[in-house]
Amino acid sequence: MAWFPRENYLKKIRDFYHAEDIIKVITGVRRCGKSCLMETIADELKQGGTPEENIFFYDLDSKDYNKIVKADQLKQLLESTPKAEGKKYLFIDEVQNVEGFETVLNGFRGSGEWSIFITGSNSYLLSGELMTKLTGRYIEFEMFPLSFEEYEKIKQFYDKEISPDRQEELQNYILEGGFPRTIFLDTMAAKRRYVQSVIGEIFEKDIRARLAIRNKNTFETVQKYIINHFGAVTSLKSLKKAIEQTGTPISEATLAKYIKALLDAKILYECPRFDMKTKKSLSGDKKYYLADLSFYFAQNTDNRVNYGPVLENITYVYARSHDYSVSVGRIGKLECDFILRDNEMQYSYVQVSYTTALSRETEDQEYKPLESIRDNYPKYVATMDTLLQRRNGIAHINLVDFMKNGKEF
Repeated sequence: MAWFPRENYLKKIRDFYHAEDIIKVITGVRRCGKSCLMETIADELKQGGTPEENIFFYDLDSKDYNKIVKADQLKQLLESTPKAEGKKYLFIDEVQNVEGFETVLNGFRGSGEWSIFITGSNSYLLSGELMTKLTGRYIEFEMFPLSFEEYEKIKQFYDKEISPDRQEELQNYILEGGFPRTIFLDTMAAKRRYVQSVIGEIFEKDIRARLAIRNKNTFETVQKYIINHFGAVTSLKSLKKAIEQTGTPISEATLAKYIKALLDAKILYECPRFDMKTKKSLSGDKKYYLADLSFYFAQNTDNRVNYGPVLENITYVYARSHDYSVSVGRIGKLECDFILRDNEMQYSYVQVSYTTALSRETEDQEYKPLESIRDNYPKYVATMDTLLQRRNGIAHINLVDFMKNGKEF
């Protein structure tokens, strides 16, 4: 089977394909496509002349290798690989299953014979003491489920039907989500069941296995509440109060632990808030976005779409997949939905709304925060409107067209 090329990620990694001194670490929520990305890299290596016998794949979640959980077992496995002439390429899926994997991989990295690629489904992969000692010897490439841009391209790639109505196609993406496997499922019920199975897998393998959760029901209440309120400004104190109103008592310490577990498992992403006048991060209040909108719709039977947070979430995932750092901006009493920063430390500002066409008041609500920013970085109002305008140098863009064309802010 030919793999859909996730070009947004491949183009970041290609310069390091043959680097034996740097471990390539691909992270992301389970089932977002990390294994297929490594398969695509291997295919590109073969097309570039690398012999197939120089490429070694090990999926540590598979039945063939899931008993390998100790460093010495991993070392023995890698030492048993057949001899090959020239550089060898090592691909290991879900390497965090092995305690002390860093020491083993660092030894192979230092031999100068291997180019090493590894994946992991949670932030524990990069949080250990040994991984800290590898600083400067690995590069992380964070992967997300399909952005809307990729959602349309993967459907074209596998000859799946695409609605000619762009509004309907966006609605399909919102309700189905961006897990690549769902593209091959025909009904919404099947897609929802699949995402529910992913949530269960994440809990068992990435949360319960590493965190002592005494009350699963309490954890699930916290998880459901935060997922249901994605994109809302919140704090630990307000979350605690809201969850206790559902009849679930919880301490701030336990709540903080559960939120960190959801962040580490990459179900959620924390978007910090930034005061643009003082140029300081704001502690306390935060926004949480979902790695994929299907997490919300898989646990809710209501298909109605609240376009405010939904379009924000889509924009957040799109920006992160294009390698932007993202924060929420506050300017006095006004708020800018997103401040984006690229790798060259260039900024852009984005307001996201379903439409600005309802009234002058609606238009002012989106433009005024951007008009109050006194610098010359690009500023955008992103909506679903088809009639676009410019106001005080601020670009009004149609979000669907912008993403479909893979544009960058």
